[in-house]
Amino acid sequence: MKLSMKAVLSIRFFVTREITKTPKFFTQKCYKATDVAEEKRRAALMARNLPKQKPIPGVKHILLIASGKGGVGKSTTAVNLATALASIKPSLNIGLLDADVYGPSIPLMMNLNESPYLTEDDLMIPLTNYGLKCMSMGFLVTEKSAVMWRGLMVMSALDKLLRKVQWGDLDCLVVDTPPGTGDTHLSLVQNLPLSGVVLVTTPQQAALQVVRRGVTMFEKLGVPIAGIVQNMSSVKCTNCSSTISLFGDGTKKMADDLGIDFLEDIILDPKIAECSDSGVPIVVSNPESLQSAAYLRLAGKVAEFLKNQQSNLHETTR
Repeated sequence: MKLSMKAVLSIRFFVTREITKTPKFFTQKCYKATDVAEEKRRAALMARNLPKQKPIPGVKHILLIASGKGGVGKSTTAVNLATALASIKPSLNIGLLDADVYGPSIPLMMNLNESPYLTEDDLMIPLTNYGLKCMSMGFLVTEKSAVMWRGLMVMSALDKLLRKVQWGDLDCLVVDTPPGTGDTHLSLVQNLPLSGVVLVTTPQQAALQVVRRGVTMFEKLGVPIAGIVQNMSSVKCTNCSSTISLFGDGTKKMADDLGIDFLEDIILDPKIAECSDSGVPIVVSNPESLQSAAYLRLAGKVAEFLKNQQSNLHETTR
């Protein structure tokens, strides 16, 4: 079908009009150095709408345990680190928060399966085991129930797990976060004055690439990075006790490249998983083991790191 001249002109006019409406990111040639001031101005405007960081009453330090991918042993590290912190100095009051609303694992690992009581002020009383005050969404739902909430409901639940709990005086609240760099992490960073974050990874490239993005995110958000823990990189031979490397040593190289501390190397040992599944952290069940020694060294380094961070008891916002 042959188009008339009027139709051709009409089509040209339509195309020209739509091109002029094309978003800037399609037509922008390059990012200019002169745009830096404009970017800073926009960031300042956005920051005005962010929530103020409010400390949790009585809690000196809040430490996140994070990972890029799931299945790297983050929750196991969080539980044993918190237990080790309480072990190296019994006078310390340590709390453990399970911030993984969709997949809570702290109830199993800490052998806690009751529902928390409420105070007269409607504050939840954290459950206690091995000297740790614990709170988790797993305490509020049945074992077989699935949490099927959208983001806003999850953020509301997380806020209640943080602020509607009678934590009392804590030297450190260890927060086990879900994998990735999603809404939970952003909400925690925006709402809480965090003392730092410990990153956990295995040395495979697939895991390292994702945890590298996590480092970038926390640095951009101004969260101090305590360091990184390499997990399940090697295994001990049961016959000769020699160490067999499984996935290389990429975590140390990445830590050097990024300029962050390499905190500890935790070997792959079935006993660690067995203890977690039985609800007794290996730091408690076998404190003299090599695995416990690694977690205790990690706790010592983290405690030293926290000494150099400002206590939240001396600030109202950050």
